Amino acid sequence: MSDARALLPTTDLGTLDGDPSLFSSLAWAALQEDIAAGDATTLATVPRDLQGSARLIARVPGVISGTDAVRAVLDAGASNPVLGGRVELQDALANGARVAPGDVVGVLEGPVRAILQLERSVLNVLSHASGVATHTAAWVDAVAAARDGVAVRDSRKTLPGLRLLQKRAVVHGGGTPHRYNLSDQAMVKDNHVVAGGGVVAAYQAVRAEDTALWCEVEVDDLEQLREVLGLDLPPQQVLLDNFDVPTTLSAVRLRDEIAPGVLLESSGGLTLDRAGDYAAAGVDSLAVGALTHSVTALDIGLDL
Repeated sequence: MSDARALLPTTDLGTLDGDPSLFSSLAWAALQEDIAAGDATTLATVPRDLQGSARLIARVPGVISGTDAVRAVLDAGASNPVLGGRVELQDALANGARVAPGDVVGVLEGPVRAILQLERSVLNVLSHASGVATHTAAWVDAVAAARDGVAVRDSRKTLPGLRLLQKRAVVHGGGTPHRYNLSDQAMVKDNHVVAGGGVVAAYQAVRAEDTALWCEVEVDDLEQLREVLGLDLPPQQVLLDNFDVPTTLSAVRLRDEIAPGVLLESSGGLTLDRAGDYAAAGVDSLAVGALTHSVTALDIGLDL
């Protein structure tokens, strides 16, 4: 079978590793809301000239993401007079690295006052991004165990201002990101079908505007699927919305019979324990909004 990960269009977020400037706005916002006039406790208890280091320690197994966002936080903090100097991140693990409890993710070095005041902002971005990567990796592993070449994809259900951080984390977890924004690809969803006069009419309206733009069409049942697959120029991809596994099997057989070049994607109501069942049914990808909208932060601590 073809590897859907090579066929699907994506924004190449993986090439952006190592550029903290991408997260400068996020870093400034994080420090503005947390540092304020400075940490009263740290400023009272820690000598101004005390230098030191702190290890970022994984407390649980997981996949690391967000180290360049951490560097953006440190860059933003370097010019804040309250913090008292620059903190550097040394010996950081690469994004995508798998960790076990007790593994050192990186080491912060610099003024202890600055390290302690930056602690929460650093851990917030690192733990959140690593949580997304870890959750994605669990889905990727479950799907791979059932069938090779099936992509695990995210959605635009991201936290405002954190889309780049979250979608990069999906890549680090082995996932294949869906469109980054509304302009990247066309996606005919149920509300477009209602407003556009039916699934075929809505899809053909998109094609009339741009014949080259990648288009995915959402269908609610096998009859809608048959309609779009039977077109002279069917969409590149069809999303099977809330299909159960038996109906998904029927959809795959229908696709193979009418338009074998069209990619099928399962979405809606998917759970990790059933991911392998949908992959084995023959779809090319699974779209999982929970990768970003319902993720648990990875437990990472900072120890002086």
